[in-house]
Amino acid sequence: MHFNIFHNHADRVQMTNIAQTVNVLQAMILTEGEKMILTPTYHVFDMFKVHQDAEVLAVESAVGSYEMGGEVLPQVTVSASRDAEGKVHVSLVNIDHAGEAEISLDLRGLAAESVQASGTILTADRMNAHNTFEQPDAVAPKAFDGANVEGGRLSVKLPPMSVVTLAIH
Repeated sequence: MHFNIFHNHADRVQMTNIAQTVNVLQAMILTEGEKMILTPTYHVFDMFKVHQDAEVLAVESAVGSYEMGGEVLPQVTVSASRDAEGKVHVSLVNIDHAGEAEISLDLRGLAAESVQASGTILTADRMNAHNTFEQPDAVAPKAFDGANVEGGRLSVKLPPMSVVTLAIH
């Protein structure tokens, strides 16, 4: 969610970093002796790198809200960019821990008859799921096939607690 916020404000936020990367809170990598695992944080960073050095595209969305503990937030956040080769990347985050989200975006400026979408998803079956040295791939990216392009419109069905990055080509 924070990546989408940063990306959508790229005119003011020139760069963001993670302060610590190995064996700390919110680490990207955990080590134990000779062993090493990648965390879900690492995978999200990896999924969002497609936006680096790309042109930010304006995206507007309104997909309900999510409430927990008295706090209300947008259920889904979205950001998009076009890379140097002209490929459009769309990143979507559904923060709802129990509910799916359906989102539809107009793909303006793309030849609708030749557009295809492929993607990657990071999700888990439990909100507290994490990678361990015993289960290093408990939370790992997988191919995502829940996106459909038809008539210049991208339709996506997001599972609960999911991060999806799509390539529109």
